[in-house]
Amino acid sequence: MKWCRFQIGDTVSYGIVEDEVRVIAVSGTPFETYTVTATTYPLSAVKLLVPVIPPTFYAGGLNYPEHVQWWAQYSGTPPRVATEPGIGYRTNNALIAYDEPIIKPKDASDEFQVEGELVAVIGKKARHLSAENALSCVLGYTIGNDVSQRTWQIQDGSLWRAKNSDAFKPMGPWIATDLDPNNLETTIRINGQVQIRFNTRHMLFNAASHIAKISRYSTLHPGDVVWLGAEGATPNMRPGDVVEIEISGIGTLRNSVVAEA
Repeated sequence: MKWCRFQIGDTVSYGIVEDEVRVIAVSGTPFETYTVTATTYPLSAVKLLVPVIPPTFYAGGLNYPEHVQWWAQYSGTPPRVATEPGIGYRTNNALIAYDEPIIKPKDASDEFQVEGELVAVIGKKARHLSAENALSCVLGYTIGNDVSQRTWQIQDGSLWRAKNSDAFKPMGPWIATDLDPNNLETTIRINGQVQIRFNTRHMLFNAASHIAKISRYSTLHPGDVVWLGAEGATPNMRPGDVVEIEISGIGTLRNSVVAEA
């Protein structure tokens, strides 16, 4: 099943996407009881929104081997050999939906980069999960672009603007359920040209490991999201580019890049 959050006129609803051509409106949400209505719309007639506004926005980092090596070389630091998942946070102000523009700030350098990531969406309240049962709390998976301004990341020593500026976190287009997160193919394209392909099986720490670690210390709530990292050297984006992140079993997240007015 593919769950979307959409707007038609002034009405915002959850819906079920069928064959990527139509949306069936739902009364309620996928995080609680819901009723499938008889109302349907062509997918092309609705405005897709961010599929969930997360109560807490978790993000794993340096979670693929080639990205660890690339970051060490780029930042001039020794490769960090992690023994467990590294967990950080992102901010909701940065979220944008499918087909909404990524805004490059006026003072951002050319090191303005795309990171295509699998995103786990939590479906029910959970605490103290083991790696073996961690996925039991997951509703499904969506796609994220962890847009990164590398110059600021180095200069600031934090991620407050390098990853959390307005419009730096595209997420969507919907949430796909019943997937194996350990074997999904990711393809990143800029202007139709493939930049990188990688499989989630190459994660250093899988979705279950991240969720179990978070739940050891923090209660997970319905709608929380856990972004799971990117692989390789992350390519630059420029105003005028169209960026697509495709993950097998989910679909494609597409956004254009524009310069700040």
